[in-house]
Amino acid sequence: MDKNLFNTNTIKVKKQQDNVSSTHDVLEYVYKAMDEKGYDPVDHLVGYILSEDPTYITSNNNARNVIGKLERYDLIEELVSYYINHNIKKGGKKSK
Repeated sequence: MDKNLFNTNTIKVKKQQDNVSSTHDVLEYVYKAMDEKGYDPVDHLVGYILSEDPTYITSNNNARNVIGKLERYDLIEELVSYYINHNIKKGGKKSK
């Protein structure tokens, strides 16, 4: 019998801890992962929200899996709520 038959190599894979719990945390985490890779986070997040195509989100730092934990409704609700609370209710600047 060949001695190498039972000789196996072990590969250790370190699981990335993402420690995100709220919608805000997910958006911040994904933003940072995309920015780190040089992507335009706004364009990619809009593409993802409109299409629900996960390839708009980088796999860097497990961001694609992190954003997949949320429903698109929750993402849109967070963004609209933030915009209204910081730009309309407080009399902030209106966008073009």
